[in-house]
Amino acid sequence: MNRRSRYSAEFKAKVALAALSGSRTLAELASEYKVHPSQICNWKQALLENAPNLFGKGKRKEVDHEAEVAELHRVIGKLKAENDFLSNLPALNLTGRRNKK
Repeated sequence: MNRRSRYSAEFKAKVALAALSGSRTLAELASEYKVHPSQICNWKQALLENAPNLFGKGKRKEVDHEAEVAELHRVIGKLKAENDFLSNLPALNLTGRRNKK
């Protein structure tokens, strides 16, 4: 039975940083950490691509949060208008509901 190894984020970061340092070759790192060289390359590339996100998260989350709140308020307003309209229809008699007129 061939099982895939699962590595922690900390382990991947450690290996990727070691690869970025350039002090050892990929073959040396692969032997030391018991990981295939192509996997080390993948982790190194992922680290390089995602590094800029590490320093801009706080502001981006706040902006996304404000946009999400605005969208939720819009949806609530729409649903409230639909609910008010439907509750005032005389032909719509929902079981257990009373018209407020």
